[in-house]
Amino acid sequence: MPLTVECKKRPEGSKPNALRRSGLLPANLYGHNGNESISLVIDRKTVETLLRKARVNDTPIELKITDGEWVGNTVIKEVQAHPAKGTLYHLSFFSLGKG
Repeated sequence: MPLTVECKKRPEGSKPNALRRSGLLPANLYGHNGNESISLVIDRKTVETLLRKARVNDTPIELKITDGEWVGNTVIKEVQAHPAKGTLYHLSFFSLGKG
């Protein structure tokens, strides 16, 4: 069963800590178009569920950016969390190609 995740583009000028307080996590998509990256936000609960099912650099995930800019297969490249608290800070996806 393939995993599917939806996220949105990160609003210009948004502050990461403010996003986290509102239940969103900053994320990035790399490898979709050469050296370019897309700044994203994703719901924290979605990420927590995703991390229970997916392994970093291993599990293919279909990533959909809701404004229709990009849909494709990715893997989680990096998960950043607070070293003592364990709270999630940031997620990085790497493109495996368009779906």
